[in-house]
Amino acid sequence: MKTAGIVLAGGLSRRFGSPKAFAEWEGRHFYEWSLNAMKPFCEKSIVVTRPELVERFPCDLHITTDVKPFAGQGPLAGILSGMEKLQAERYIILPCDMPFMTADVIGRLLEYHSSGVTSVVLDGNYHPLVSIWDCTTLQNLREALESGNRRVMDVQEKLGVRWVDGVLLANDAHRTFTNANTPNIL
Repeated sequence: MKTAGIVLAGGLSRRFGSPKAFAEWEGRHFYEWSLNAMKPFCEKSIVVTRPELVERFPCDLHITTDVKPFAGQGPLAGILSGMEKLQAERYIILPCDMPFMTADVIGRLLEYHSSGVTSVVLDGNYHPLVSIWDCTTLQNLREALESGNRRVMDVQEKLGVRWVDGVLLANDAHRTFTNANTPNIL
């Protein structure tokens, strides 16, 4: 498979007050917005979530949890877990809490990707979870987690991440790259 999608939906949503994946905007759950944004480019997609949330997703979706050695160790563990479940040449990664993300933006990000990792920066704010990762990065992910490093940006920097300015990707970049960390963001 050339491209697979990974939606990260395993956060604790402390500030939001309930699992963000199931919050709704314009009649769709947040995770659906992420899946729809990557759908035109992915042969398959997977949602990585916490064990207690698996049953809340529709049974026709590909859902998984973190691989055992790294369960609950944050987004880096989610990326690795998704990569290990779906074999692909490259992966589109999106968090579940960006309901304003669109397929157009993902298509433009793919145009900037050449190898390793490509991610987004906007006005000095980094969005490491809006990213493209090649399968060759899997070992670096594993090594980082085994050594106790759970910071996504540390691994990205080690891999020589290419940061793409969000204004090159979206007409209304500030809205598009908004994380819905609190319910009042909508």
